[in-house]
Amino acid sequence: MNFTGVIVGLVTFFIIGLFHPIVIKAEYYFGVKCWWIFLLLGIISLVISFFVDNNIIAILLGVFSFSNFWSILELFEQKKRVEKGWFPKNPKKK
Repeated sequence: MNFTGVIVGLVTFFIIGLFHPIVIKAEYYFGVKCWWIFLLLGIISLVISFFVDNNIIAILLGVFSFSNFWSILELFEQKKRVEKGWFPKNPKKK
């Protein structure tokens, strides 16, 4: 039996699920000015994925990388959701 697909699917599910609250918290505490952190993490993990010999780890690094890239878009979308009142605004943030 080959469990590669199941492993990749399961870990991808958790990575994507993990990024949802990370984006919400990042926008709440830092606003959209932290977008470059997601970009940097995405680029670093993408480059590392090219040099990893293990296919599963390389694939998961790619998923992690593109989840970071997608989070940049979601960070700006989260800002719009906060402005609409769908999510709480941080009263301590300028």
